[in-house]
Amino acid sequence: MTDDPVALLIEKCAAQDRAAFRALYRDTSAKLMGVLLRIVRERAEAEDALQEVYTRVWLRAGKYDPAKGRGMTWLIAITRNLAIDRLRARPDATSDDGLDMVQDSAPRAETRLVAMGEARRMADCFDTLEPERADAVRGAYLGGLSYVDLAARHAVPLNTMRTWLRRSLLRLKECLDQ
Repeated sequence: MTDDPVALLIEKCAAQDRAAFRALYRDTSAKLMGVLLRIVRERAEAEDALQEVYTRVWLRAGKYDPAKGRGMTWLIAITRNLAIDRLRARPDATSDDGLDMVQDSAPRAETRLVAMGEARRMADCFDTLEPERADAVRGAYLGGLSYVDLAARHAVPLNTMRTWLRRSLLRLKECLDQ
């Protein structure tokens, strides 16, 4: 004698016992409906799926093996798999004109605002540098000029230009970290 009443009903269903099938439906349908509703999220579809679940149970009851698990676990597995199959079979939610498939490459408003704020902060930090050092940093990192070109442009020795750039970058970093 088993301590699993659902398993006993399933075994009787395998023997084509209609009364056992009605009892199985009465005892388990609410729980299986809950499983379906959680997965498919539409009541009408869940009700259709529940009918299909019990059809499968009736047809496959002979394959149930109580040694592999409790009866309710087997029923829930059938229900869950059916619900997932239904989700996969759903058509993708697309419009007829296909415009929802076109990706907008423009940055979102939030991204633009953040970028504008960062650009403003960067400009404010550049204003804290001496004008010729700020110009040297812009020339090196935005204009792509070499240290030699920058040293010639500002009429300073090469090592002085390196020192200007290194110290200016450190000041910019400190300013941006605030």
